[in-house]
Amino acid sequence: MRTAYRCRAYPTPEQASVLNRTFGCVRVVWNRTLAARHGRYHAEGKSTSYAETDRALTQMKRLPELAFLNDVSSVPLQQTLRHQHSAFTAFFQKRARYPRFKSRQGRQSASFTRSALRMCDGNLTLAKMPGALRFVWSWSDMDVKAVDPTMVTVSRDPDGRWFVTFAVNINPPTAPEPTEQIVGVDLGLADFAVLSTGERIPHPRNWKRHERRLKRYQRIMARKQRGSNNRNKAKVRVARVHSRIRDARQDFLHKASTDLVRRFGAVAVEDLNVAGMVRNRKLARAISCTGWVKFRELLTYKAHRDGRHLAVVDRWFPSSKTCSACGHLLDTLSLGTRHWTCPSCGTLHDRDVNAAKNIAVAAGLAETKNACGADVRHEGQPSVQSAVNQEHSPARVGKPGPLEPGGCQRCR
Repeated sequence: MRTAYRCRAYPTPEQASVLNRTFGCVRVVWNRTLAARHGRYHAEGKSTSYAETDRALTQMKRLPELAFLNDVSSVPLQQTLRHQHSAFTAFFQKRARYPRFKSRQGRQSASFTRSALRMCDGNLTLAKMPGALRFVWSWSDMDVKAVDPTMVTVSRDPDGRWFVTFAVNINPPTAPEPTEQIVGVDLGLADFAVLSTGERIPHPRNWKRHERRLKRYQRIMARKQRGSNNRNKAKVRVARVHSRIRDARQDFLHKASTDLVRRFGAVAVEDLNVAGMVRNRKLARAISCTGWVKFRELLTYKAHRDGRHLAVVDRWFPSSKTCSACGHLLDTLSLGTRHWTCPSCGTLHDRDVNAAKNIAVAAGLAETKNACGADVRHEGQPSVQSAVNQEHSPARVGKPGPLEPGGCQRCR
């Protein structure tokens, strides 16, 4: 199993100078290669292979204006070509967006493979860098002296913090105790998540405090003269607040996803169209702060690692408008309606809890108590199917169709 360990790094001024020079060379190679790919495709309609970019890098090093590329290790330069090739592969497979140019104002990084690093007794030495790079190891269950990384990535955030990431091949961790419990998860804005068990996971309370501080520092930075040292200092303060918000969100999402994976053997979530939802100007900011996409990514890899089952329900499934007791489907349900009574069976529903229960049923993980509606007294003409075998079929917008042939034995 391949995993990564990310640690804080504390380079000396000499090491920081070498790493900053390496970051600049990596940025130059990435941007020039990306521009060449883009220009060739639009001019000739041809794509560029990795071998062609490798030969182009050799020609770059021979140019007098790019002679500084020879002052740093060649391994990070080769790695940035591999990363760009992987980025384009993911783009053409529609798994990622089009690769963008790197900016000197953003996060900087450089990757070193085994040929350009040495790990001995917990001391990390990189190619063409003086001395060992000091870092803090934070995992007590693993001895740093036993770490044998296949690749090391050194990065610097805009707030000035340095990190080193070790890519390591390890044995799969011990899976948690198996459990038969299942849960449906409804993500929202009032609460971060509502479970089919009735539990609610509220949003962290410290985000508002960080956001108020961010606004104040951004106003201070806006009053500084562009290009001045005071503006650069103010920009670092803004970046630090952004880092605190990002770290707080990351910590919350990790804890919430780990708790669900450890407690339940199967988890069902909804396939939300977050990219489309953020187009709502009134809710875009609130949706962007929740981290729904990252939460699903964490659930996916943790469920796979621990042997749990993760089910994803179609985004068009009407989970909020469907009665989890009898299956009645409402024609409309406004976003402001948080509680509603089923006109068919009279059950009072909490909107979010009802949606979480329906998500678990739609994923095939659970059945409602009266899923077929056979034991429920309906008022007037019921908008539900008669009793049939409890086999999940894909949900569609609109009222249920006519009864299919067959049915459960007791309802024939």
